[in-house]
Amino acid sequence: MKWYFKTSVVVIALLSVGPLALPLVWFHPQYSRFVKILTTVITVVLTVVLGKALDASFKATMENYRVLMNALAPAR
Repeated sequence: MKWYFKTSVVVIALLSVGPLALPLVWFHPQYSRFVKILTTVITVVLTVVLGKALDASFKATMENYRVLMNALAPAR
């Protein structure tokens, strides 16, 4: 078996680059179709959830920055 099909490499790739590592799962000769589909669904769901969390974090940071800039602005 090739080194890039080792379970540890697949897990590290999924944790590092998310959906970009899915071809490693789908081309893996020993994974069943069920495992491939389940891994894909979990990866996509986690990507969407973490993307939304990142967006909310960015919006909160921008709002805090706006409040800070208004507080530091000289009175007119």
